[in-house]
Amino acid sequence: MRIARAYLPEHPLGNRWDYYYSRAKLGSDPLYPGVSQALRGTRAPLLDLGCGLGLLAHTLRADGIALPYRGVDSDAAKIRRAGRAAARVGLDGAGFAVMDLSRELPEHRGSVAILDVLQFIPYPAQARAIDAMIAMLVPGARLVIRTGLDDGTGRARVTRAVDLFSRALGWMNATPRYYPDGEALRARLQAAGLRVEFAPMFGRTPFNNWRIVAARE
Repeated sequence: MRIARAYLPEHPLGNRWDYYYSRAKLGSDPLYPGVSQALRGTRAPLLDLGCGLGLLAHTLRADGIALPYRGVDSDAAKIRRAGRAAARVGLDGAGFAVMDLSRELPEHRGSVAILDVLQFIPYPAQARAIDAMIAMLVPGARLVIRTGLDDGTGRARVTRAVDLFSRALGWMNATPRYYPDGEALRARLQAAGLRVEFAPMFGRTPFNNWRIVAARE
């Protein structure tokens, strides 16, 4: 897969974890096509909160969505690898920075994506983050969230268990803290005057993942 090759190590005997992770993620998870669908037709700059390896920047470009992109994450090692992969394939207009989202958010006006990250931000910092993201939106921009929801289902239990396992392995540098209640999140977004759409985004996974798209028209 062409995108995954950007994450190959520079040395033939180097660590190929990012390459195989990217191949598996892109091959099994409907996340990135779903985000492309949500952002298609928009022109506002995109802030990717908790960007990890920066895969979103690559998939958007591959889908012909050339938005100015900035990714931030608390994991400095992932940010370094994200920048290296973007530079390797000449991903112009993409920038990456280290930032702890439980403590601060960058200044931004445009669209916002926060994918598989919200549950790692403790409450009430999570509520403050949602309000801050809403304030970043400009007319025509989108807020795209992918998160597990606390709805008591078996998928919800699997999602929590795997998030905890990812932390134990060291892939995630934070422990899951608070999975949003779907109806409370919908009400919070609608109270801000946003048009809101919820859609399941399970794909070929056992996880309770949902895509939430909110727009200020």
